[in-house]
Amino acid sequence: MTGGGVDGAVPTGAGPAVPAAAAGTTDVFADTIAELTWYEVERAARDGAVLLWAFGVIEQHGPHLPAGTDVYLPGARLREVRRLLAARGIEALVVPPYYWGVNVVSGSFPASYGIRPELMEQVMADLLAGMAGDGFGHVFCFSGHGDALHNRTVHAGVRAGRKRTGADISFVMEPELAQRLGLDPDDPALTVHASAAPAGAAPGGRVALSSPGSAAGDARAGDIDVHAGRWETSMMLHTHPGLVRDEVRATLPATGHGLSELAVWRRGYDDARRVTPLGYFGDPAAAGADEGRRLHAAAAGLAADAIEERLRPG
Repeated sequence: MTGGGVDGAVPTGAGPAVPAAAAGTTDVFADTIAELTWYEVERAARDGAVLLWAFGVIEQHGPHLPAGTDVYLPGARLREVRRLLAARGIEALVVPPYYWGVNVVSGSFPASYGIRPELMEQVMADLLAGMAGDGFGHVFCFSGHGDALHNRTVHAGVRAGRKRTGADISFVMEPELAQRLGLDPDDPALTVHASAAPAGAAPGGRVALSSPGSAAGDARAGDIDVHAGRWETSMMLHTHPGLVRDEVRATLPATGHGLSELAVWRRGYDDARRVTPLGYFGDPAAAGADEGRRLHAAAAGLAADAIEERLRPG
C-alpha cells in the first residue's frame, strides 16, 4: 500500500518529467536473447554457451534516480560480464532481465511494486526449466536489488530450478550478502565470488560490489550508503547518465544514518519511509561517474572470475 506524501520534502526540480537525454537510454532487451533468432539460440546452447540472468525490481530510488535503477544496473553489468567471458573463450548469452521482484523496504513509496515470493519462485522454476530444455547446462543468476526477501526468493527459485532440471543453476553473489542472508557459501546453488572488502572494513558496511545486499560506508561513523546513495548513483552516472536528475542530486544532503537506522529501515514499508522520507539512504551528492566506472568494472570482473572458476573442469 502506498503511503501518504511528504509535503515539501522533495527538492525543487524533482518533478515527473523525464530528462531529454533519457530518449537514448539503453533498451533492456539490447544484447540479450530477445534479439536473437531461435536458430542462433539453439546453436549457442549446442555449443555450450552459458546464460546470465538478472533479477531486479521496479522501485523508487529517491528524487534523482529512475524507478528502473535495479534493472538498468545489473543489465549493464551482465553485458560487461559477457564481454569479459568472451575474451576468455567462454560464450555467454544474456537473458532479458526479470523485473517484477519482491519489494519490502520501499513498499510504502509510489513506483515500488512487488510480487508474492512463492509466485516469483514458481515463475523462475518454469522459465529455468525452459532454458534447460533448450539445452543450456549452466545458468548464472544475479540480483540488482538489495531487499533480503527478494534475494532469498531468487535463491529459492534457483534451488527449485536445479531440482526440476538437474542443470547447474546458481546465484552469483558476494560473501557479505551470503552471510547477511544466512546462506552457506558452499551451497551448490550459489556462486560466491571473491570479496572486495578492504582490510579492516567495519561489520555491516557494504564492502562488495555485485549486488546491493548490504550497506556501503563506515557503519561506525554513521555514513552508511545502501540505497540510491553514493555508490548506486555513481554507477548510474557511468552507465545511464541521461537518466540521473543531476541538478536534483547535487542538492541532496547525506542522510548520515548508522546501523540503528539501517535496522529500522530494513523493516520496510512505513518504517523505511519514516527513516528516509526522500527515498534514498546515503550520499548521492558525493557520487561521480569515475567512481561508478571503477565500481562497474570491479563488479563485472569479480563475477567473470567466479563463473570461469565454476566452469573449470575438476
